[in-house]
Amino acid sequence: MNNNLNKTKLTVAETVSITSMLFGMFFGAGNLIFPIYLGQVAGNNIWPAVIGLLITGVGMPLLAVAALGITRSSGLTDLAGKVGKKYSIFFTCALYLTIGPLFASPRCATVPFSMAVMPLLGDADEKICLAVFSLIFFAVVLTFSLKPGQILTWIGKFLNPVFLCCLAIFIVAALVSPMGTISEIQPMPAYESGAFFNGFLEGYNTMDLLAGLAFGIVVINVIKGLGVNEPGAIAVNTVKAGVFSCILMGIIYILMTVIGVQSRGITEACANGSEAFYVIANHYFGTVGIVILAVTVTFACLKTSVGLTTSCAETFSIMFPKGPSYKVWTIIFVAVAFLVANLGLTSIITYAIPVLMFLYPLAITLILLAFGGKFFGHDQRVYMSVTAFTLVAAFFDLLAALPSGAAALLHTEGLVNFANTYLPFFSVGMGWIIPALVGLVVGLVIRAVKK
Repeated sequence: MNNNLNKTKLTVAETVSITSMLFGMFFGAGNLIFPIYLGQVAGNNIWPAVIGLLITGVGMPLLAVAALGITRSSGLTDLAGKVGKKYSIFFTCALYLTIGPLFASPRCATVPFSMAVMPLLGDADEKICLAVFSLIFFAVVLTFSLKPGQILTWIGKFLNPVFLCCLAIFIVAALVSPMGTISEIQPMPAYESGAFFNGFLEGYNTMDLLAGLAFGIVVINVIKGLGVNEPGAIAVNTVKAGVFSCILMGIIYILMTVIGVQSRGITEACANGSEAFYVIANHYFGTVGIVILAVTVTFACLKTSVGLTTSCAETFSIMFPKGPSYKVWTIIFVAVAFLVANLGLTSIITYAIPVLMFLYPLAITLILLAFGGKFFGHDQRVYMSVTAFTLVAAFFDLLAALPSGAAALLHTEGLVNFANTYLPFFSVGMGWIIPALVGLVVGLVIRAVKK
């Protein structure tokens, strides 16, 4: 550790390494498959869709990292504590379990398997192959995650550069020899008039906003480990790393979405981004392309899974100091992720969507309140009012996104119809906006009256 207690700035090399680390933790399974799929279905309506994606997939994650830095919060628990202690525990646990062992981390194993590994295995038993692949995958994740002090080396200096080199091969090939002309690709029906809103919601699936709130503690600890200890300096360096990493993400998102549109020149819209990426790799490089794809996606997902596991274990060990140690939490989270991964990619994505529709509005409003908090003195009553109104509306969004079987079992049709009738923008997945604004007005009025 750097012992220079007066250090306020990171060197260029340190900034690059932290930027690489943060980008590496952000850019995983969803960041590869969702932009390509968005391009395929958006067609020549790509730019409204891309703008929507960049807001939730790049802009919001940047604000999340910046919110932790600017408010000088020690992590998500501290930031969410502005609403209330019990809510902080609930929201932190829900968010970390979502981006950790229940959805994002298992998806990190199933995406490379279904996209590139299984096609190379031919007629082999898929369930057995997935079990073996995920066992090896999470064994590597566990090995890296048990040494959190070396996460800058693992991700920033090794895993991420290898991933970027492999990804560059596909991007250069697609740009040099396009598969189709964007202007000639017709959008799918849902994207003929609603491209922006669909792109906005597609950004939810990347889980990057939630990851931004979660990875803050990792970045802050690494910056401290490099000798920067003054809170203001930590905030500045955290925001700087967030800006650079999100710019890199945005550039890759745009390129991947363009490639997705162009791929419609050789194939119809695929069932998902995983299938589309496979078609593109096979088109340019044949079997060799599938091998390169397997390496690219596995490294992308491996580094993200390490970041997720590390941040989850660190947070839970701090949040529950009398509970399991960091090492035990790491083993628990890796074991759960391994079990969930063996349910398959389709099941994971299907049940992740309702949870994301519930958590994203709560995360967005928390971040915006953190930025605007100086105008109302970060009054807890305003935080509570906005969160309460948003939570109710987000619950309706969750119900609307449930798979048909679960919706029928829970008899949610009446509640969904009610929300669709009385909540503006509910039909496009953003029924929480007006309730959040109402909650803000109510909170400000209460503050004014009590003051």
